[in-house]
Amino acid sequence: VQLQACGGGLVQAGGSLRLSCTASGRTFSTYAVGWFRQAPGKEREFVASISWSGGSTSSADSVKGRFTISRDNAKNTVYVQMNSLKPEDTAVYYCAARSWGIGAPVSYEYDYWGQGTQVTVSS
Repeated sequence: VQLQACGGGLVQAGGSLRLSCTASGRTFSTYAVGWFRQAPGKEREFVASISWSGGSTSSADSVKGRFTISRDNAKNTVYVQMNSLKPEDTAVYYCAARSWGIGAPVSYEYDYWGQGTQVTVSS
């Protein structure tokens, strides 16, 4: 599975962005997908995950109520809608897929990674 993340950019605090993660491969619909982010000088951290069907999602406390993860298996794409962005959301955002169909909040559980997309939130 090859993953391509896009949708990052520069936005003012309080603004919104939608990130997309598009995958190659016909079996993508059987994979759980997670989003992680890494700010300069910090560890990579979990943002949100979604099960293969989209029926189960999870998100970090820091983004709950602001970020929503969803997927369209017909388009081989997972989205994360990010609203009410804060300067502390600034990071490179990565999507990842795991062959087990349920998401996980730790990076080592994922088998495939996209290249990352930069999100910068100005105050």
